[in-house]
Amino acid sequence: MVGTLINAAAICAGALLGTLLKKGIPQRVGDTVIQGLGLAVILIGAQMALQTKNPLIVIGSLALGGVVGAGLDIEGRLESLGKRIEARFGRPGESGMAYAFVTASLIFCVGAMAVMGAIEDGLTGNPRTLIAKAMLDGIAAAIFASTMGIGVLFSAIPVFLYQGAITLAARVAGAGLSPWVVAELTATGGLLIVAIGFNMIKSARIKVGNLLPAIFIAAIITAVIEMTRQY
Repeated sequence: MVGTLINAAAICAGALLGTLLKKGIPQRVGDTVIQGLGLAVILIGAQMALQTKNPLIVIGSLALGGVVGAGLDIEGRLESLGKRIEARFGRPGESGMAYAFVTASLIFCVGAMAVMGAIEDGLTGNPRTLIAKAMLDGIAAAIFASTMGIGVLFSAIPVFLYQGAITLAARVAGAGLSPWVVAELTATGGLLIVAIGFNMIKSARIKVGNLLPAIFIAAIITAVIEMTRQY
């Protein structure tokens, strides 16, 4: 859970820094830094994607995952959830701490990077994706806290619990997965990380949430092929 601990610590550090910057951080500075980190995210995702031993599995998983995700409208449901919670807690000036806490928690927890990073950390012990996410969340926490207040700091708690639970579950499940299954799962997730990077630099608008089922479909397809070969 090293990646999750670093992520939570980065949020706390960013939030504390943001509360000291009452005038806020210039948008041009925040945008430039986020885009730079977006390029780094693309690099990390590409490295993960190249671990595949059979690109056809990744292609099939993304196709099937996209059908399932779009059919369930995962992206739309996540956005609707965020809007409902935001409406429940009102505007920043009306219930500052609660609004800041809920808004930051949603942003830091909802997304393919949180899920894939925690899975990768649990399966392989490599926290690189969560460390990249920690840098992004730390900067975002500083920006949010400078305008919404100290409530952003407490969003580190649900991030720790959410990502930590996924990491531990992946660690337990990983004991029964072969290296090949882990490689294809990681490669498929890596392409989703690349998509997040493109979204960050605003060169595309990919509904990554709808592609999340591809991660699990890749594991299933690979496991089935592996069993077929054994028998």
